Amino acid sequence: MQDTWNRVDAFIAERLVRGDAEVERANERAAAAGLPPIQVSPAQAKLLQLLVRLAGARQVLEIGTLGGYSAMWMALALPIDGRLTTLELDPKHAELARRNIAEAGLAETIEVRMGPALDSLKALAEEGAGPFELVFIDADKRSYPEYFKRSLRLCRKGGLIVLDNVVRGGKVLDASGADPDVEGVRRVYELIAAEPRVTATALQTVGVKGYDGLAIALVVR
Repeated sequence: MQDTWNRVDAFIAERLVRGDAEVERANERAAAAGLPPIQVSPAQAKLLQLLVRLAGARQVLEIGTLGGYSAMWMALALPIDGRLTTLELDPKHAELARRNIAEAGLAETIEVRMGPALDSLKALAEEGAGPFELVFIDADKRSYPEYFKRSLRLCRKGGLIVLDNVVRGGKVLDASGADPDVEGVRRVYELIAAEPRVTATALQTVGVKGYDGLAIALVVR
């Protein structure tokens, strides 16, 4: 099945995804630098870009930068005075992301903040940052519950919180608690389900990234 998923993703990308050439080169630099190939696919990146547009976003927050690929796709949908803040723990990843962002001409639009995401989220709250119209969470899964709670505080009514990798090849069904990443994902489902300020759903996905899924929460109050 994986071969079929790969070919279908290629089919979709060839017909519907027209990426900026410099943004696409970011993945080549990431591979050359030895970064793990865990960035979103081109089709997923285009979906994020469409969500930015649908949300009418001027302020976007991303948790988990890697090489900057998804950040750049989203930033290209922002108005001229829009701003995207992306949080990255690994200095090597942050340095490469800044280079990629500069090469794409987006250095004035995207800010890469390095350090533990929870510290950066606290700092953003203290600075009065936002409110953000879209938050994309794609970092360590065990921390998803806290990322979601803090993102909700920074997101305006009508904003979106998007969480990647919330199916994990079906491991989300494992209630044993043995895998802290799976446990983090399961707990964020519980948080979202119990949170009256959002309405949400999740979708299973297949493609070049394998079998996984994403959740989308709309802030309603």
